Amino acid sequence: MSEDTIRRYFDAFNTADTDRMLALLSDDVAHHVNEGQVRHGKELFRAFCDHMARCYREELTDIVIFSAEGGTRGAAEFVVNGTYLETDEGLPEAKGQTYRLPAGSFFSLKDGLITRVTTYYNLADWTRQVS
Repeated sequence: MSEDTIRRYFDAFNTADTDRMLALLSDDVAHHVNEGQVRHGKELFRAFCDHMARCYREELTDIVIFSAEGGTRGAAEFVVNGTYLETDEGLPEAKGQTYRLPAGSFFSLKDGLITRVTTYYNLADWTRQVS
């Protein structure tokens, strides 16, 4: 079940379907943002997705999903293929630059829903690519 849930999460991400992503999350989801604060709840997750959609267009490819026995934890590694659309606060100026970088996400699941999403990527590599 966990691999299917994670796959549906990434399918929703790749079609920019925030509502479908939210349907896979628990109400009290903990969203650990790369080099950022932990955001709790679906409302803050939606706000993060809206911000990302404004500043970046991304598609994830080469997705490989892993799951722990029992289906309560999972992980995925993938490649982020993106375009920097609008300058994000504290980051280099956006001019439509493209980037490609490896990343990974870790998940906790309960009752078929994602209760934690933690994503990691190399911010220095991203900054180098868009600068």
